[in-house]
Amino acid sequence: MDDKKITIGVFQPSLREEELAAVERVFASNWLGKGKVTAQFEKDFANYLDTEPSLVRSVNCCTEGLFQSLSLLEIGAGDEVILPTISFVGAGNAVVASGAKPVFCDVDPRTLNPTVEMVEAKITPKTKAVMLMHYGGVPCDLDAIGSLMAEYQLKLIEDCACSVSSRWRGQACGTFGDVAVWSFDAMKILVTGDGGMIRCRTPEMAKRAESLLYLGLKTQSGLSSQAKSRWWEFEIDSPSRRAIMNDIAAAIGVEQLKKLPDFIERRRAVYEFYNEALAGETWLERPPSIPEEAESSYYFYWIQTEPHCRDRLAQYLRDRDIYTTFRYYPLHLVKFFARQETLPYAEMAANTTLCLPIHQSLTKNELSKVVDCIQRFGREEMG
Repeated sequence: MDDKKITIGVFQPSLREEELAAVERVFASNWLGKGKVTAQFEKDFANYLDTEPSLVRSVNCCTEGLFQSLSLLEIGAGDEVILPTISFVGAGNAVVASGAKPVFCDVDPRTLNPTVEMVEAKITPKTKAVMLMHYGGVPCDLDAIGSLMAEYQLKLIEDCACSVSSRWRGQACGTFGDVAVWSFDAMKILVTGDGGMIRCRTPEMAKRAESLLYLGLKTQSGLSSQAKSRWWEFEIDSPSRRAIMNDIAAAIGVEQLKKLPDFIERRRAVYEFYNEALAGETWLERPPSIPEEAESSYYFYWIQTEPHCRDRLAQYLRDRDIYTTFRYYPLHLVKFFARQETLPYAEMAANTTLCLPIHQSLTKNELSKVVDCIQRFGREEMG
């Protein structure tokens, strides 16, 4: 039997004996649900952000966090939420599900983050919030965005799925907005299989999030109840879903968080390797420089070239077992959202951008193969 071909992927988690041992300890405890380990992960992650643990709650996935963020801010029918069209589809889904109207704004064609002018151009009397994603882990201009939110008295939701370790002027992304969410799914930098975090501006909002994430419970029942009798009785204050993390996922997260600085350092090295190795390829553009005020999570490394060339390059690499992609397809072009408008810079970026493999497990040989294939394509196809 032939050996199975190994494709160099865009994303790949880094899991070792430490995570397995942590899961074994959870198994041995006979408590697999949300418990002490989840509480420890929440506290550790809050400390990593340099924020109060009382503001942070875990969630079963980032998408659920986006859905709940709109409930926490009481956004619904008649409201508008501005978000960059190059966003994860879950963000658009969350706005629609709340009853509000998603209003898509354009993005800078090089950074793929919206500028403050692009956001402001979409503000109307019905606008209640802005939902921003920091593309590829590079923060938006949070000085300008913060001033805009204050001027128009709007709420800010930060989608930090790409920016687990990103900072703006030394302050962690996710601590600027009214609500922020992070993703720990299998394609992220810090992984728990699935899972995420929510950070709220106030302890009161975080307490509300805790209730919304667990069936709307006002009071605890069962073993966790402090009642001296009839501990099975309970009350709720909303018809909410069950969206909590468990100790198995949290145990993996605790160990992954310890390794996160090393993950980021390795990804930075991959980013810089690509930048240097591709400097002579004049037929493509490398990512723009990261602003001096910003620290990136290096979640994406993207190149840009002519549309016909981009598509041929993607196929050329895939034929050689190198998987590339474009994240994220513009939401205003998705028929479900029914937006008949033109956002020219986002559309340009969507036709010219290709995300290359970037993760902390890439070997030198794999990196060399990616670069060699791109350079060979340039010689063969671009003259």
